[in-house]
Amino acid sequence: MSEKYSAWGLLRHGLSRAPWERMWEHNDPAPSYDVVIIGGGVHGLATAYYLARNHGISDIAVLEKSYIGSGGSGRNTAIVRSNYLTPEGSRFYDRSVKLYEGLAADLNFNVMFEQRGHMTLAHSDSSLRTMRWRAEVNKLEGIDSSVISPADVKELAPFLDVTDHPRYPIVGALWHPPGGIIRHDAVVWGYARGASALGAHIHQETEVIGIEVSEGRVTGVRTTGGPISTRTVINCTAGWASLVSAMAGVTLPITTRPLQAAVTEPVKQFLHPVIVSGSLHTYVSQTSRGELVFGASVDPFASYSTRGSLEFATGLATHVVELMPGLSNMRLLRQWAGLCDMTPDFGPIIGPTPTEGFYVDVGWGTYGFKAGPVAGESVADMIANGRPGDLIAPFGLDRFEAGTLTAEKGAAAVGH
Repeated sequence: MSEKYSAWGLLRHGLSRAPWERMWEHNDPAPSYDVVIIGGGVHGLATAYYLARNHGISDIAVLEKSYIGSGGSGRNTAIVRSNYLTPEGSRFYDRSVKLYEGLAADLNFNVMFEQRGHMTLAHSDSSLRTMRWRAEVNKLEGIDSSVISPADVKELAPFLDVTDHPRYPIVGALWHPPGGIIRHDAVVWGYARGASALGAHIHQETEVIGIEVSEGRVTGVRTTGGPISTRTVINCTAGWASLVSAMAGVTLPITTRPLQAAVTEPVKQFLHPVIVSGSLHTYVSQTSRGELVFGASVDPFASYSTRGSLEFATGLATHVVELMPGLSNMRLLRQWAGLCDMTPDFGPIIGPTPTEGFYVDVGWGTYGFKAGPVAGESVADMIANGRPGDLIAPFGLDRFEAGTLTAEKGAAAVGH
């Protein structure tokens, strides 16, 4: 069991100068495991943690081709919310928010979750109608969400221009107090530490180069560190989900697109809530250190590139200055991109596949980090109980043949 973090432990280590234990163990890959998880991000690590903690299944290998959190878990803008449009999405993400609220205590690791509130701006009457629709769906699911006036917007975010001068005037907003920001690296490290303490093996710099299938069932994986035998493989990758699934003979209806983000120099705290504008295709939050983090919609083309572009930076700056003219003299420090696996209905694909023993937790588009805890918990339950639970049942791969799509595109805070 990992050393417990506490004020007393900090004092003891400070006085004795004794080194802290490693956050997670470094093990050589074993020849076989009960469960192999491909992808060392928040989804894969959360699945390993909940399998061990909730179900006593600890003979697990988490395989990451780079370092843990190097993919989408380290490239997102770390926003957490549950004000989705569909009942299925609202219920699912509300459970994730609840898990995030108790995660620091659960993992004995400070994940720095700040529930500052999430504000989605409406710039037209039609947009305001959609906000009311979302608010009513949220209320039916017991989620704190309501439509507020421009005066309320100004009180919560004084630096926004709520006059009729802008090209896109603010006519109201959807206000979601439980939403906020979190330290994404801390979430990854906390789950890795917790899973390792319960017996899971985390193998970094270990790429899966093949999945062995015999008579329609998974029998093992081939990695850069050697072969591993297993009867259960879970694909928890982002960006490479369709390529990994193809190794098991599973075709996924996924298109991979870059999603870019940027961060400014740090300034004095002035922006408390997360601000989103679907019409302007941008969202912004301020970190505890003072930087402003911006994001936008996915790039309009399929690509595996994680480089930023000048077009993104100039377009983003234009839209942000329309919302908050006072930011015009701020400097961007850097920009980057992550990879988003987009499905036809913009919902995830989570559950079993036609290849027995091969499961997927993929296709999260722009919402993957928000779903990490509940996806891990739900996949762990599915592996232990042999069937998908109620929260993930609507997001199975078979829905594309059955025609029961989820229409999650309307749940995006920024239009795709």
